[in-house]
Amino acid sequence: MEVSERVLDPILVLSRSQNRIVAQLAGRRVVRGEAHQLIAPSLMHSWVADGTIIRPLPRDVVDLVAGLLRGLDPEDLSYSAAISLVREAPDDLPVEASPELLHAGRVAADQLPPNIAVDGLQADLFPYQARGVQWMWETLNRTGGLILADEMGLGKTLQIIALLMMEPPIKDAPALIVCPTSLIANWVREIQRFAPSLSIMVHRGSHRAGIYRDLQVAQVIITTYDTMVNDIGLISSLEWSWVICDEAQAIKNPHSNRRMAVATIPRRKTIPMTGTPVENSLLDLWSLVDFAIPGMLGDRTVFEVEFPDTVEAAQSLGRLTDPIILKRRVMDVAADLPERIDIDVPLELEDGLAQQYDAVRESTLAKYPVAGALVATLQLQLFCAHPWLRAPKVDGGAWDDAALVDQEGIPLITPKLERLTQLLREAFMNQRKVLVFSLFNRVGDLVKKASDGLAGTWWGAINGSTPSLDRQPIVDDFSTHDGPACLILNPKAAGAGLNITAATVVIHFTPVWNPAVEAQASARAHRRGQTEPVSVYRLFYKDTVEEVMIDRSAWKSDLANETVPVSSRDEDDLRRALQISPTRPTK
Repeated sequence: MEVSERVLDPILVLSRSQNRIVAQLAGRRVVRGEAHQLIAPSLMHSWVADGTIIRPLPRDVVDLVAGLLRGLDPEDLSYSAAISLVREAPDDLPVEASPELLHAGRVAADQLPPNIAVDGLQADLFPYQARGVQWMWETLNRTGGLILADEMGLGKTLQIIALLMMEPPIKDAPALIVCPTSLIANWVREIQRFAPSLSIMVHRGSHRAGIYRDLQVAQVIITTYDTMVNDIGLISSLEWSWVICDEAQAIKNPHSNRRMAVATIPRRKTIPMTGTPVENSLLDLWSLVDFAIPGMLGDRTVFEVEFPDTVEAAQSLGRLTDPIILKRRVMDVAADLPERIDIDVPLELEDGLAQQYDAVRESTLAKYPVAGALVATLQLQLFCAHPWLRAPKVDGGAWDDAALVDQEGIPLITPKLERLTQLLREAFMNQRKVLVFSLFNRVGDLVKKASDGLAGTWWGAINGSTPSLDRQPIVDDFSTHDGPACLILNPKAAGAGLNITAATVVIHFTPVWNPAVEAQASARAHRRGQTEPVSVYRLFYKDTVEEVMIDRSAWKSDLANETVPVSSRDEDDLRRALQISPTRPTK
């Protein structure tokens, strides 16, 4: 062996070895303009071997490495520690992460098998979902946290349920799911459907636990953000196996009560879920990452200086955070998907609205003893669309043109309108175009008012009062608009004859009795000429007339064919619609 007199520049190389992150000391040598890394025998060696030549490193490099690692295990670094080393490296000992260590979650997931067997999961996962579950499981076991940011319609909820079933929580350390009020019913429904062996408890309102032991009675506890804040003393009294935050943009503001409260909850694994991890600034992403993996991006004030809101800073930040974020778009996994994705979204009326719902039914039946059943059903449909809607003449048939009357004590944002704006926000962030169908024309005004903060969006409407000659130009403007757009339609006026394949998201805000009307409406986007999968959402309140409509519509859709027409509703429908009540929910 020969010893070179030239001292190489040292570098600390971070790479993955057998699912662990390891640190190796190396020397950097440039040959004909190409840089090469020569690995030292260990972190205690201040030289590297280059064939038959020993090339020295600086004499103090061993001390530099020891000072940088600060007692960390170089054979098993956490991802958070690795990122801290990259960010905090001194000029005389740069730290470089290998490409495979910084693979984006989507890229890493694509390399995994397209199927997975999960005991107790009663669902067939699409290949991209199976890969996502495997990637999340491997990542969580390394980091303890990640961000699930798949685009709407790709089944984030099902992937989380599959993940829970891979290691079902025990009652002493249950899983905590925090979500907006409008999503509680959907979480309960999806868990009961796909993982019926998991026990569930909803911690909200009058059903809240009084002591922490009362939370250790089910494997999965579901609560709202507001309840979590109010009961943080109780919720933080035990260690949770999982803390999962749905619509996690609710905690993007690090100064908010929600964000500060949720960060104090003891937990083993953490997953914020959101299709829009960055909405306003890079600080949004810091807040989510710091919740998922505390300390990974360092102190907030230092972060804001290092990563200002510029394109360059966003690219640098993405290089560090992409490996713990799983974000896939519909077009990325289109080959796995059916042409049309149908998603039912059950919602719960809040206690006050549920009582008003019952009051509307009783007062209408008392006022119209002869036609009471039909009129009451229509009034309840109006109420479910929004409590501000009022039919101008009950016996005049002008239900489409129901007026808006601002009701004192009833806020604009109802659970249904809240869920709609969440869907719109995520769709618009991904530059998608959306069709919203409603039987009541003034719903469009409510939607635009509730979505006032969604700037840069094109809005349009087509209903019975829209002249026929104006309808296609409105569709053309919607289709050619460069950016997110929302077209609000009455299915009676726009359920046929219009080709709106620019839209890839369809939201039925109000159910209909006749499945043919709904099918025609959805077909405006899902038809010949559509090149992307179409997501079709149906929003409805549980234990109300709308659930009856959804159930009967599905039954009639199965029964009907081209030669056997099915009436829009019958006596059984009306009878059940007037018996069901949100204040007496069915089990």
